[in-house]
Amino acid sequence: METNLKDITSEEDIKKLVDDFYKKVNQDAMLSPVFNEHAHVNWDNHLPVMYRFWSSILLGTSTYNGHPFPKHAFLPVNQTHFAQWLLLFYETITENFRGPIAEEAKFRAASIARIFSNKIRVIQGQESPIGTLNNHTV
Repeated sequence: METNLKDITSEEDIKKLVDDFYKKVNQDAMLSPVFNEHAHVNWDNHLPVMYRFWSSILLGTSTYNGHPFPKHAFLPVNQTHFAQWLLLFYETITENFRGPIAEEAKFRAASIARIFSNKIRVIQGQESPIGTLNNHTV
C-alpha cells in the first residue's frame, strides 16, 4: 500500500477521486445497473457535475448549484446500495489520498448516504417521516 499519499487539495485531485470512484461504480454488480440501466446516466454530463459537487464540498469552490436528492428519490435502491456506494467511495479515498480533507470526504459521503437512504425509506413507506422513538413509530 502506498504510504506517500497526499491530501485532496486541487481540482485535479477531485477529478481523480470522482473518475476512480465512478470506474468502481460502473464495475460493481449492484450499483452499475442502477446508474446505467435504470437512471441511464449520461457520464459525459454527470462526471463534470460530480467534479463541481465535490469541489464545492471539499475545496469550497462554490461551483455546484444543484439539488442532488430529487434525482435519487425514486431510484430502486435501499440501505444495501448505499452501504456499497460508501464502501467504494471509502476504498477510492484510501487508495489515493491521506489527510484531513480526505477524511472530510469520507465523513461527507457517509452523511450523504445516511440522509439519502433515510429519505428514500420514507418515500418508499418503510419509515415514518418523523422516525421512531423507543421502537414505536411516531
